[in-house]
Amino acid sequence: MTTPVLFDVPGPKARARTRIGTVVGALVVLAIVAFVLVRLGGNGQLEGQRWAILFDPSTNVPQRLFEALLRTLQAAALAMVLATVLGMLLAVARLSDHRWVRLPVAAVIEFFRAIPLLVVIFALYFVLPGFGIRLSTYVALTAGLVLYNMAVIAEIVRAGILSVDRGQRDAALAVGMRKSQVMTLVLLPQAVRRMLPILIAQLVVLLKDSSLGFIIGYFELLRQARSLVEYFTPRFGNDYTFQLYVAAALIYIVINVLLSQLAKYVERRTRQNAKTAAAAAPTLPAGVVPGQES
Repeated sequence: MTTPVLFDVPGPKARARTRIGTVVGALVVLAIVAFVLVRLGGNGQLEGQRWAILFDPSTNVPQRLFEALLRTLQAAALAMVLATVLGMLLAVARLSDHRWVRLPVAAVIEFFRAIPLLVVIFALYFVLPGFGIRLSTYVALTAGLVLYNMAVIAEIVRAGILSVDRGQRDAALAVGMRKSQVMTLVLLPQAVRRMLPILIAQLVVLLKDSSLGFIIGYFELLRQARSLVEYFTPRFGNDYTFQLYVAAALIYIVINVLLSQLAKYVERRTRQNAKTAAAAAPTLPAGVVPGQES
């Protein structure tokens, strides 16, 4: 029987304290939620007519939110593809045996990892025009997402490649494979399977970061919600700020939950495939040396 190294198994009293703490924490959360709902109800924010605006086609709110969702996904999808491709190239380049390749690439990766994404987007949209380069809000947001996330993905890919047993690389080189073949045929396929869940998780972060387009005026979900608030509040005489922002938040939550579930599904499939491959691996009888079977 093995015992944990980093912690002791909780005894009856510790388990009882844990259960009590869980119940107390849950009650505190429920009390906070109840308090918020009571305050919202007292302010009339829970009235049905306020929420009906989200589903009334005559107000164009559903259509505008859907268009904003498409714009958000458009920027995020392009950034995902470019950041993933560039990140893989940077990871491979950083593992190069040539210092003149490895050092500049490492500098680029560390530079964009160190700068906040918001600063990158600001620099692309507000600083570049001073040098005669003007970018649209879509291009500035997408480019900022690409530059920042390619550096993060590069480190994810590099860690995945380094996690592969070095003996496989040595064996591939010993049979006459070139370094490029070792990377593309031996190391990368295994690294991709290992890093796929965390890579998808990073893409979820990228999607959430697309809301920073709000700062430079790109009409993604958050900016569209604010525009609708400014449009409908003076015309209808009611404040729809809470309802519209909640709608935008729920759309983000649904998309991110779906991507998170995709990451979990991919992780499960990866583990199952690895177990299946290990179980299907041929085994030699005892005493038989590989390559000398009769």
